[in-house]
Amino acid sequence: MTERTFSIIKPDATRRNLTGKVNAVIEDAGLRIVAQRRIKMTEAQAKKFYEVHAERPFYGELVEFMTSAPVVVQVLEGDNAVARYREVMGATNPAQAADGTIRKLYAESVGENSVHGSDSAENAKIEIAQFFTDADIVG
Repeated sequence: MTERTFSIIKPDATRRNLTGKVNAVIEDAGLRIVAQRRIKMTEAQAKKFYEVHAERPFYGELVEFMTSAPVVVQVLEGDNAVARYREVMGATNPAQAADGTIRKLYAESVGENSVHGSDSAENAKIEIAQFFTDADIVG
């Protein structure tokens, strides 16, 4: 079943000029990038995006990190895109990520783990809508 998911290439990866390499891994996994935009996330955007973590001790640090450098927000499309992209990203902790995954290849730490991906189709819709309109997405 074709579906969409949301991806962010995080500041640690854009700072190291890895956008193209990350995109190659995504595309090699059979996912299509149907919308992509490089932005400097504002504090308000980061707070809203990560509001689910607002009570967690790392929230302030996460917001600060996500606004520290440009990010690349993306809409990915493909068969079972949510599950597929989570597989391609690898475990949150790069030390536990499988070989060939984005985080095994490029993440610097659990906190600076290069990419974000939606954890469900429902959340993907919500996350996509925060950064893209239907007109932005060219399937």
